[in-house]
Amino acid sequence: MRRVVGAAVCAAALIVSGCPGGSGGPAPSGASAGGAPLSAADLDQAHTIAKSLFGALPQVAESAKNPVTDAKVELGRLLYHDVRLSKNHDVSCNSCHDLARFGVDGEATSPGHKGQRGGRNSPTVYNAALQSTQFWDGRAADVEEQAIGPILNPIEMAMPSEEAVLTVLRSIPGYAEKFEAAFPEEAEPLTYPNVGKAIGAFERKLMTPGPFDEFVQGKKDALTPIQAKGLKTFIDTGCGSCHMGPNLGGTVFQKLGLVAAWPSKDAGRFEVTKNESDKGMFKTSPLRNVTKTGPYLHDGSMANLEEVVDAMAARQLGKTLSDAQRAEIMAFLDALTGTPPADLVAAPEPLPSGPDTPKPDPN
Repeated sequence: MRRVVGAAVCAAALIVSGCPGGSGGPAPSGASAGGAPLSAADLDQAHTIAKSLFGALPQVAESAKNPVTDAKVELGRLLYHDVRLSKNHDVSCNSCHDLARFGVDGEATSPGHKGQRGGRNSPTVYNAALQSTQFWDGRAADVEEQAIGPILNPIEMAMPSEEAVLTVLRSIPGYAEKFEAAFPEEAEPLTYPNVGKAIGAFERKLMTPGPFDEFVQGKKDALTPIQAKGLKTFIDTGCGSCHMGPNLGGTVFQKLGLVAAWPSKDAGRFEVTKNESDKGMFKTSPLRNVTKTGPYLHDGSMANLEEVVDAMAARQLGKTLSDAQRAEIMAFLDALTGTPPADLVAAPEPLPSGPDTPKPDPN
């Protein structure tokens, strides 16, 4: 889904009664945070809506174009951590999307080749394969396409060409055999698109299920009372009109500052489509593990999640949250913290370089 305007999104907005032009005004808060828990009826209703609007995380983000196999995942894991895919052998995918830190580096914008920084925040890689497009402006269709972009970006990993990447991989004993195992039906398996397919297959297994998934699947006490109240407040306030699907976001584009102006000069999706209507449009942030993945927004300009929650309510929905509502939503967001797959988090032992492996180039 590429735009926030559409039948499916409008239907979701009606479910949560939260889009501008709907009921308007502050959402009902129910009992204050820390007060009485939801009634059984309210809890059942919250569960029904959550199951319909969000759903639980899958074990794997499957792709018909790139079926996930053990051989691809093994190869992709190696490539994800291999700094030799960068010009100076000092940056890997994991540098900006650190699997040990919930898939981020904690920086507003990430340092790349020669310490250069781009203008946008590096979002978490966990659950990212569930998004409809990749990058804040949606310029990549999937994680396979996204994975090979930074390698050639002069600000990020700065490799001069696809052929330069393949030269490095061919020079490292063991990679050719792993590409053959991952792509056994191809006459020439060691190709640049297959680098993306291998890393993409690895990323498609980076799911982080947590308490919210247990709740969606029917375990009503998986959420604490305040987290359950926070879910209801999240729904009633209208947050689910943009943050939908199992990743609670990442499926639609929305104008930043829909109701009140936002001080960002980034043109967003306009840079991809050149459509005037896409100026200031960004892919909505997925909310899985959001309490662990700051700083926030496309430019990393906000470090405090409570401030982000207030700003989103005010500038996107035209609503002012009470202290109780904010506390409830924050508690719910914490329930979206999941458990990374332990067998995939740690960096694998890299394949040793060969005698012809190109040396680091700091220039």
